[in-house]
Amino acid sequence: MRKPIIAGNWKMNKTISEGVDFVKQIKHLGDNTDVEVVVCVPFVSLESIKKELKGSNVKLGSQNIHWEENGAYTGEISPLMLKEIGIDYAIIGHSERRQYFAETDETVNKKVKTSLDHGINPIVCVGETLEERENNTAKEKVKVQITKALEGISEKEMSDIVLAYEPIWAIGTGKTASSEDANEMIAFIRDIVKEKYDEEISETVRIQYGGSVKPQNVTEIMNQPDIDGALVGGASLKKDDFTELVRF
Repeated sequence: MRKPIIAGNWKMNKTISEGVDFVKQIKHLGDNTDVEVVVCVPFVSLESIKKELKGSNVKLGSQNIHWEENGAYTGEISPLMLKEIGIDYAIIGHSERRQYFAETDETVNKKVKTSLDHGINPIVCVGETLEERENNTAKEKVKVQITKALEGISEKEMSDIVLAYEPIWAIGTGKTASSEDANEMIAFIRDIVKEKYDEEISETVRIQYGGSVKPQNVTEIMNQPDIDGALVGGASLKKDDFTELVRF
């Protein structure tokens, strides 16, 4: 039985004080041990929010990670820095990172490997553009992304990885893939994992859906057999909305 995982991606929102105040209001959501709850916050807030979450079951994630431990990488964040804070997850390969900051399938793979090496669970994002969906190359695109992201990853390491399917055309647009379409693609991703590893791993790996998930559609999405959670943007910034998502 795969444990559902609801992860809030704050993106570039909330100051440190705003973030601390927010988690004070939602950290009790971790009391529901049937669902894993994660907040992925800006780098500057990680340490303060980690302290606020002490004693809570809500997990903490970063929105990025560098593949090197140190070096001349101005503006980047080292896995050693994140490990010292005590984060649990790192989002890797989000479409906004790919679109605006030149993330590639190769850098995603390097980040997945370094995350695992440092005991940080990767949330690996994949997804197609609207053009790719309309010209029927969406599955081809996602298969390449998954295959390259998991290159060199062992069967044992797969238990620490969460995959997230986020159709780019549904992120922050208000558009949402139908729950059936989302489930179809996530089932396809599960088949890719089965082909690369085996059926047991494909049946245990958790795969989230992301793309304008909100209280109005979360139940329908989470009722799909292959969808194990949600990677949530805007709705994770509002206490009542995020609470409803976790209690889907």
